[in-house]
Amino acid sequence: MPSQNALERLVRHLSLEIGPRPYLHPQTLEKTRDFIVEEFKGHNRSIYLQDYTVGGKRYSNVVCSRLPFEAYKAYPRPLLVIGAHYDTVSSTPGADDNASGIAGLLELSRVMGDDLPEEVLLVAFTLEEPPFYRTRKMGSYRFARLLKRMGVRLKGMICLEMIGYFSDRPQSQHFPLPLMDKVYPSTGHFIALVGNIWSKAFTQQVEAAFKRANTIPVYSLNAPFLVFGVDLSDHWSFYKCGFKAVMVTDTAFYRNPHYHRPTDLPETLDYRRMANVVAALKRAVEELTGSGGERG
Repeated sequence: MPSQNALERLVRHLSLEIGPRPYLHPQTLEKTRDFIVEEFKGHNRSIYLQDYTVGGKRYSNVVCSRLPFEAYKAYPRPLLVIGAHYDTVSSTPGADDNASGIAGLLELSRVMGDDLPEEVLLVAFTLEEPPFYRTRKMGSYRFARLLKRMGVRLKGMICLEMIGYFSDRPQSQHFPLPLMDKVYPSTGHFIALVGNIWSKAFTQQVEAAFKRANTIPVYSLNAPFLVFGVDLSDHWSFYKCGFKAVMVTDTAFYRNPHYHRPTDLPETLDYRRMANVVAALKRAVEELTGSGGERG
């Protein structure tokens, strides 16, 4: 089972011991990258670093898998990508945004152990935050484009974007459009699955697995990009490259008052519910790949 203590340790290391991780500080991002690599190596994984340059500075995506990355160029089954970004804006230690997503990614790798399916790629992306978000300079865009050039097939991409902030306070959940509170809870106690219209079937598969895991309330939304926030993370990059994708999120600024602020600290997060999200994610991986039973 996912460990609350392990998740908290990872969040605290990223947000307090390393601290803010903005693009302006490539050396801090390299330190973060190296920490993520060492964690993945402790799970007996193969590691591939996708290096690229922006403004004359080098940045890296960290790709974790059972097989060497080169083996996926001719892999016979569709792949499943699960990713999270490890950079922050300069004004925050980024406990929820997005140390929580990276912690969830690392903890998923740990709990799956040798049962991590070969067709699953776990990826820590760089340069998700402004000024690069929704541009071709995002780490996730560079990786999605690489997969497209390799000609791989993808079941879909699951983006972990802020999975640690929850609230039982009435009216703690807000929405981008009026009347959404008639459909979704007004208390921020749930995890959300958000995607575009084209990814609706994939979103429903992930949602069904989360519900069968029965560890945390889950609600989904598939909407056009005119609904603000629907595409504001790394899943956008996969849409642009023609892949289906869904974002797993605590809804960010629609719930968390510490978003992009110095107060986005480890003590504001709910590690019990974070562990429940990772447990549900593990169930989704098993169902989407058929690794929990017979392959579909």
